[in-house]
Amino acid sequence: MNVINVKGLNKTFKTRIKNDGERNSFLNFIKPSYKNITAVNNISFEVEKGELLAFIGPNGAGKSTTIKILTGIMYPASGKISVLGLNPSADRKKLSYRIGSVFGQKSQLWFHLPAYDSFKLLGTIYEINDKLFKKRIDELIEIFEISDYINTPVRKLSLGERIRCELCASLIHKPEILFLDEPTIGLDIVVKHKIRELIIRQNKEDKTTVFLTSHDVDDIEKICKRTIVINHGNIVLDESIKKMKYRYLNKKIINIRYNDKINIPCIEGIAKIKEKDYTLKLEVDTDKIAVNKAMERLLNCGDIADITIEEKPLEEIIKAIYTMKK
Repeated sequence: MNVINVKGLNKTFKTRIKNDGERNSFLNFIKPSYKNITAVNNISFEVEKGELLAFIGPNGAGKSTTIKILTGIMYPASGKISVLGLNPSADRKKLSYRIGSVFGQKSQLWFHLPAYDSFKLLGTIYEINDKLFKKRIDELIEIFEISDYINTPVRKLSLGERIRCELCASLIHKPEILFLDEPTIGLDIVVKHKIRELIIRQNKEDKTTVFLTSHDVDDIEKICKRTIVINHGNIVLDESIKKMKYRYLNKKIINIRYNDKINIPCIEGIAKIKEKDYTLKLEVDTDKIAVNKAMERLLNCGDIADITIEEKPLEEIIKAIYTMKK
């Protein structure tokens, strides 16, 4: 069952043209000129219930604009949008009871109050009775392990502690869809790992649909199963993470160490990236030579002490997609 349906979505912004020079500045003031910028250009996609979706693209691609339209914050120029069977623009209040959101650089918690006070206020806003609220908060405090600082003013929390509290705040009313915009920005590796685990756990336990935007490749790879790549307001790719890696991962990285110094002959499809003493780093183009054939050729070059085969990082794959689809 689809919880999000988008068809032919368009959004343009009218922006003022600024020209340099005193005379042009005066003319711009008297008679300003404008131009239209297309932020989202006729995009269509669907999201199933319980899906873990990464909605990614470079800065200015249209990601945040799309999320704002889906959550009812912004009106579309045209197109049909349905979120949980509701029109986000017309039914924004009804929709707010069924969705949650976390924006990495914007807080929904009251800065000078303890997080628990913000939770109670949100419980009242979402019209949750006291008994259910207490049960839900106790569950979230245990899951997110925030009992040690639940009564500490938000301004005194570390970024990682605040993000955990932000996630709790967004889940108090058991939303069916969770919109996450850069949820791990600025966090250290350990905290990022924990936040990812918590998001995945929430998805498994409550079947919460996750709609994620992030520039962190690990967020995309560790959390999501499917990705939509948007660039210049257009969807350029929509497929599973696994399939995307398979389609665009035509190169393997081989790190190989020999027991003696050798000279690798010129082999079509194998490029030398780095060489030091008896150790080499090679790139294998699988469109030109199969990995097993490459290994056979390398094994015949000398006595091997150690060897590893790696895929190219997902970050490089996404970068290649942006480049090819411009």
